[in-house]
Amino acid sequence: MKLASNQTEWEKERARCSDQSPLVVAVVPAAGKGLRMGGAVPKQFLALGGEPVVVHALRALEASPIVGTIILAVPPSDLDYCVDELIPQAGLKKITKVVAGGKERQDSVRRALEYVPEETEVVLVHDAVRPFVTESMVREVVEAAYRVGGAIVALPMRDTVKQVGTQGYVERTIDRRPLWLAQTPQAFRFDRLLAVHRKAHAEGVHATDDAFLFEWAGYPVMVVEGSGDNIKITRPEDMVIGEAILLSRQQGGQR
Repeated sequence: MKLASNQTEWEKERARCSDQSPLVVAVVPAAGKGLRMGGAVPKQFLALGGEPVVVHALRALEASPIVGTIILAVPPSDLDYCVDELIPQAGLKKITKVVAGGKERQDSVRRALEYVPEETEVVLVHDAVRPFVTESMVREVVEAAYRVGGAIVALPMRDTVKQVGTQGYVERTIDRRPLWLAQTPQAFRFDRLLAVHRKAHAEGVHATDDAFLFEWAGYPVMVVEGSGDNIKITRPEDMVIGEAILLSRQQGGQR
């Protein structure tokens, strides 16, 4: 097949891959307890616009044409609920495996990675509690990962940043220009990500996102600018914000 000179790395890879080999596998860690939300229901299963938060995230990934399959990691106690109720009721078709997550997010991602087909080129990792991921975010971060090996969606820091001492006094004002707030989705070459997760587990290295492990292993990570709408549901007030974003999108305001 002759490729046009202006085709992206993703388009070239898609042309090379067969229909039987998923171009991108998405891993969604959804095993958190959501303690900061209070209440008995984990935040990923709270209703947002009438559907669980995680369903919004999964539906957005499923709608992306470059996501071949999805692997979902959930609390062990919720495995049956997700397989028998949540996924069928939402009509999700790309989820090929639901695995028992671990104590920490990193454990859940590592366990899910063990089920990714070995021929997979790129893995997309996306938090279950970021319900407003868009197709453009997915596409741009995957394309960047094909170019350099790893990429994240992030936002430039816009507020003034102060370093504060133990006594509560400002010690200095930090230059915010090189500072970015990491979000998900994050995308990586699969073989490298699996290897660094296994290495980190063996050496007891803990991280709050997958990009940290990639950096720790010496791999470059590119930044793709995200959106202020790509919020993470962690506190009760985030649900109020989420409902407002959802309403805006339903009224045609999606960016």
